[in-house]
Order: sequence, then C-alpha cells, then structure tokens
Amino acid sequence: MIEMLVHGVTLDPVSQMPIVVLRAKDNEEILLPIWIGIFEADSIVRQLQNVEPPRPMTYELSKSIIENLGGRLEKVIINDLRDSTYYAELYILQGGNVVVIDSRPSDAINLALRFDAPIFVEETVLEKSKVPKPEEEEEKEKLKEWLENIKPEDFEKGLS
Repeated sequence: MIEMLVHGVTLDPVSQMPIVVLRAKDNEEILLPIWIGIFEADSIVRQLQNVEPPRPMTYELSKSIIENLGGRLEKVIINDLRDSTYYAELYILQGGNVVVIDSRPSDAINLALRFDAPIFVEETVLEKSKVPKPEEEEEKEKLKEWLENIKPEDFEKGLS
C-alpha cells in the first residue's frame, strides 16, 4: 500500500465534474485522480480551507457519531477499481476492535481529513488506474501534465 495525501480538488476541463487528486506522500510523481460528486468535493475543499460550517454537515455528524460511540478512524484504504469505480474501506478502532466499513472513496477521504487519518491506496489500484490504451497515450500525458501543474488557486474555482 502507498500512503497518499490530498493534493487538492479541481474540475475536469471536459465534463466540469470535480476531481479529488491524491498524491503519494513520498513520491510526487504518483498521482491518483478520482472523479467525485460536487457535494463531496465541496466538503473536501471546506475542510482543506479550514472552513467550519455553522451546523454539523454530513461528515462532521459522521465524525461525531463515531467518536461518541467510542471509535476513532485509524485509516482509510482505497482498495479496488472495478468498471471505472473506486472502492474504499474505513478502518475504525473501537474498544480494541477494528471495524471495517465499505465506503465510497470521496466519503472516506472526507472522514480521513476530519480525523487526520492516513489515506492508503493499494498498489493494484494504482496499476489499474494507469493502464492507458496506446491511442490514449497523448491524452494521458496531457492529463498528467495538467494534474502536476494544478495551483492552489485552481482548487477554489467553481466549488464555492
């Protein structure tokens, strides 16, 4: 597994859908873009910018429930990629037991940010995500260059 950090959130230039970009903690060249929903993206951006909502939103509520039941999010793992859909798991420590819960990656990332928990990606997921068809090689290079050149001010466009 490779530990990843949230590099930021941006918009797909073609579909205008939000993308959360993960970057390997120890290797800036390893990037994993995951297309997510607008509400999940907005929650990630708010957390990255340390904006606290006036009332608990979904992820703050989820964190509060986990904590009030004596749990703590230890880590999240993005563990599979099937049919262009990523899968993740939450690892919650509660009273000496680890409870593993299936999750969408966007939800897992949101909770990881709120708990300051590490995000891991299985190496097989990284391999599956970077298998381009030969005719897509140029598009892959353009996407890689675009992802590597994202600036912090780009993260705020269209998500506030």
